[in-house]
Amino acid sequence: MEIIDAVILGIIQGLTEFLPVSSSGHLELGKAILGSDAIPEESLMFTVVLHFATALSTMVIFRKDILEIIKGIITSITTLKWTEESKFSLKIIVSMIPAVIIGYKYERVFEQLFGNNILLVGAMLIVTALLLFLADRAKKTHKKVSLADGFIIGIAQGIAMLPGISRSGATISTSVLLGIDKTKAARFSFLMVVPLIFGKIAKDVLSGELTYSSTSFTYLSVGFIAAFVSGLFACTWMIALVKKSKLTYFAIYCVVVGVIAIIWTQI
Repeated sequence: MEIIDAVILGIIQGLTEFLPVSSSGHLELGKAILGSDAIPEESLMFTVVLHFATALSTMVIFRKDILEIIKGIITSITTLKWTEESKFSLKIIVSMIPAVIIGYKYERVFEQLFGNNILLVGAMLIVTALLLFLADRAKKTHKKVSLADGFIIGIAQGIAMLPGISRSGATISTSVLLGIDKTKAARFSFLMVVPLIFGKIAKDVLSGELTYSSTSFTYLSVGFIAAFVSGLFACTWMIALVKKSKLTYFAIYCVVVGVIAIIWTQI
């Protein structure tokens, strides 16, 4: 693996984890373009490191929100009363249920869909484009996320395990189509994925499938930094774009890349 490959894959992960264009789909496209030799033998370790980087970038951007949530939970425990923060935490937990069930039950199925399945990626990018196009035309509201909304958004997050379906695109679009305020939708979408990422990382670590060698330290470090820095930029940018209803541009991008990916498989 070349250092430039680690940088490219790190940037792809950092940008596409937050921008509604599918990180998994773009990583598959990136691997196809760079070639299988560009991926280290410790590919699972590399993937885990990139996801850890984007999770940290989320926590940095939403550090005040996370701190308030923690304080609210502590207050609820000590006073035995519900706070807005503890209610929000419950909604996050509810949103995780569908994704955990779908991931646990169909993990092997999803794994088989990865591995240069460019045709599927192209088709799912077009589906993502449709979701973004519909969400960008939703009316502005001030509605907050309810428990029921959280569960439905969680289903969207579970479906987004398919390569080519954008997690942020699916969850934000679903939220907006449910009538939720766009800013609140983006905030909920980004915060709800943090516990899932750390849960997945813990599962991979405990599985014993991670492999590491001292020679891969440089690539892992470079990939981590690239994903973290680009993640900070993408997360901040995405929040601003959602507020301004600029998702149509990403819808067009997803259609273009999706069509190119489909054509690629026919050449």
